[in-house]
Amino acid sequence: MTSSATQGESSATRMPAIKVPAGLTFTALVLGIFAGWMVSGSAIAPRLAAIAGPIGKLWLQGLTMTILPLVAALLFNGVTETVAAARAGPMARRTLGLIFGFLALSATLGGVLTPLLLQLFPVPRDAAAAIGAQSVDPGPVPGMADFLGSLIPSNIVKAAGDNAMLPVIVFFALFALASTRLAEGPRRTLGSLFEGLAGAMMVMIGWVLAIAPIGVFGLAFSVAAGSGGAAIGALAHYVAIVASIGGVMFVIAYPLAILGGRRKPGAFVRAMLPVQTVALSTQSSLASLPAMLGACRQLGVRERTGEFVLPLAVALFRATGPGMNMAVAVYAAHLTGVVLTPTVIAAGVLTAFATSLGAVSLPGAISFVTSCGPVAIAMGVPVEPLALLVAVEMLPDLMRTVGNVTMDVAITSVVDRLEGDSEPARTVH
Repeated sequence: MTSSATQGESSATRMPAIKVPAGLTFTALVLGIFAGWMVSGSAIAPRLAAIAGPIGKLWLQGLTMTILPLVAALLFNGVTETVAAARAGPMARRTLGLIFGFLALSATLGGVLTPLLLQLFPVPRDAAAAIGAQSVDPGPVPGMADFLGSLIPSNIVKAAGDNAMLPVIVFFALFALASTRLAEGPRRTLGSLFEGLAGAMMVMIGWVLAIAPIGVFGLAFSVAAGSGGAAIGALAHYVAIVASIGGVMFVIAYPLAILGGRRKPGAFVRAMLPVQTVALSTQSSLASLPAMLGACRQLGVRERTGEFVLPLAVALFRATGPGMNMAVAVYAAHLTGVVLTPTVIAAGVLTAFATSLGAVSLPGAISFVTSCGPVAIAMGVPVEPLALLVAVEMLPDLMRTVGNVTMDVAITSVVDRLEGDSEPARTVH
């Protein structure tokens, strides 16, 4: 049983290779905060911040302008590839059902647990004033009827121009589903168009992120020059909150494999250690695939199940993604004073779930832009804080990768057990 998805021939594997200077960007963040801290309170600080601030803002605008077209293209590719995978047979449909269920669970946990964590461990007041300097005035709170009515755009061009992320996502998801009903020629043409659009946007993001050290230094300097060292506390607090949401999905993988996959606890723990080591060292689910296949063999998973489910999971399943992306947006909302009503949370959860279908195996900084940006926009949260938060993404990205590979193997063990239960008993003559 083979398909393009199962063999790794998803749009993710055809994206342009992009290198992100993550270490240099993190260094620029540290240097920017330190330099701004050193001059904070001095007479020269406002003049230097007036120079550094616009440089950082210009870089942020370059990053933001690619979000909407990239999300549309990735979502189109993700939906069409999911439909193609579902046609591969019962095992594919079982796998996709589990994937969708846990993506929805992840997004919901992020929307529910993050506000609770921030009530228990609030954002430091000085830190909120530092990073979330551009707070927003709370507007009228939409009711549930208004929220549901806004999901279907009457004018998709106007919705895109207004940065109405959720209606745009609904439109392109339906558009992608409709394209799967076309004849092969037009369907391939549309697929090539959106794949090319996604690739071009990736190249543009690569250009912008190549100069991330300059932009992040400018933003960090202007923030620290006005607030001193308060930004350091905010970033450390942010990493802890977001990583803890990913940690919840990581922990869920163990009872899932033990109870759902009927694997022995000790065996699963031992099998996952080499996989998690590779994941931590590479920060890539795709690079961890050989180790995951080895773990499945060690756990007694059927060869055909592992070879089918794991590549499909690597292509489509980011278990920690929706929850951690929601955590980022909720944290940014707390920084900027956005009121988190149930409809705002619902918009974020739906967007986090939908954009995870188009997520691709890319460096953490790029995935951060393509996944967290749309969630924040859908919730009405200013994206300015994300420009600094992306500089420390290499830290929570460790939890993202480890949680994802652990859930991939857990899901594979569950599918293998379901396949065994569904196989008819053989009669011996």
